[in-house]
Amino acid sequence: MEYRIMLVQEKLLKPIMEARYLTVENADRYRSIIRFFYLQYEKMKYRFYLEDVLEELKEDPYFRDYTSEQCQQDLNALVGWKNLQAVQDTKKAATIEEFRNKKFRYILSDTTVEIERMVIHLENLAIEGSSLEPTLLERLRIHLAELEKIVSQPPEKVYAWWKDLESDFIRLNQSYQDYMRDLNSVRAEELMKTKEFLLFKDHLIEYLRSFVKSLQLNAPMIEQQLRKIPDAQTDELVSKVTSHIMSIPQIDTQRKEETVYETILGSWKSIREWFTGSAGQPSEASRVFDLTNDIIRRITRYAARISERSNTGANRREEYRKLASLFAQCSDMNEAHRLAACVFGIERPLHLKGDLARNTQSINSSVFEERPTMLTLAPRVRTYKERATRTGIPDRSAEKEATRKRVIEQAEQERKLRSGYIHDSILDFASLPQLSPAVRDTFLAWLSKALESRDFHAKTEDGLNYRIENPEIKETCTLNCEDGTFRMPAYRLVFDLPEESLE
Repeated sequence: MEYRIMLVQEKLLKPIMEARYLTVENADRYRSIIRFFYLQYEKMKYRFYLEDVLEELKEDPYFRDYTSEQCQQDLNALVGWKNLQAVQDTKKAATIEEFRNKKFRYILSDTTVEIERMVIHLENLAIEGSSLEPTLLERLRIHLAELEKIVSQPPEKVYAWWKDLESDFIRLNQSYQDYMRDLNSVRAEELMKTKEFLLFKDHLIEYLRSFVKSLQLNAPMIEQQLRKIPDAQTDELVSKVTSHIMSIPQIDTQRKEETVYETILGSWKSIREWFTGSAGQPSEASRVFDLTNDIIRRITRYAARISERSNTGANRREEYRKLASLFAQCSDMNEAHRLAACVFGIERPLHLKGDLARNTQSINSSVFEERPTMLTLAPRVRTYKERATRTGIPDRSAEKEATRKRVIEQAEQERKLRSGYIHDSILDFASLPQLSPAVRDTFLAWLSKALESRDFHAKTEDGLNYRIENPEIKETCTLNCEDGTFRMPAYRLVFDLPEESLE
């Protein structure tokens, strides 16, 4: 993955004055004024007098004692922080005195509009919630399928296509991150352990599985589409999007074409790496798949534990009720003791643990009916050692002789193979006759040993050197065997045979 070093620009070093109204003293008044301007801005009403602001705020009981002087001070402060722009109303001013006495109208600045949008989004995070939208994956797949046609269109159409693609990807990325964060939170972990969660469990699992199905269906297709896109097509796409953005006139905004190009290219790389991975790292899509399946398994495990705990508790209650009735029916304490010994056993039993072999597996067999087991107990001291018993060296001469004969027979068999199938020191697989399975396995073992060697040289069991004549051969041949045929490269093994073998 490529990382670009962040260049510290002059804008990055300056504080954002427009955000001061959110945290300073009297922020309640400043935020209420800005919210009034923003709501009117959404209705395409932009300019307001002091009286308009004061009238709107005083309708709320919280600002019942709010005065005109306070409102003027607050408006001046917001103008100083560049949240508002003060424009003097010069209409119908016939004299200089009338011009001076004209009141100001206030306009919300563009930066403050964006800040207030962000604030409203933060306020509604808990209300909006998060979700997994399987349709976004399908939309991304359809968008990418249109790339080859769309890239030849004019820049404005390419830009519209790009904004749709980027918007769907951002929604997909943010939605799954927020939803997984909620499912992995401490609160969600606690809720999964409650009985009430059982009612919600099936619906949640079905919801997650629908997303997994969409991911399984669309992610491989999207990955294949992205891998097929040539670099030239990517450059053309990014260039046209950059060209359209640079053609949009902006007031008081200076944009560098190189910066815009790098931003669009970075967004495209993020989309590509999300589905294809980078530098040997798995893709984010595969991580989402594993994470979602892990959550499904965890939900199922918690639900099983809750059900088991509930059933166990119910069964135990019935057992305790039955035991209580049995003890209540005992005539005296001695009978109750005998019943307790039968039900619960002795209070402090002693257990002997070990690999004990029983003569029967019957659960009705008494310990008195089985044969006793003898256990040898060794002293628990560090200096204790078992007595060593002397034994003689076993005679293995017969086994050695059998092994020697087997090796000699194998060497003789390989010699016969060479004399029957090797001609002019060459074993040519293309010209071999029909082979038995044993002969075929021997030849293939020789070939495999040479192929695994770095220099394609090897040695037989009886020490005969050989090599593969042309390891990179492209020609193939058919090897006929008694149990079938198969095709393989037409290898030739060259043996270093002694002169007597050649004769």
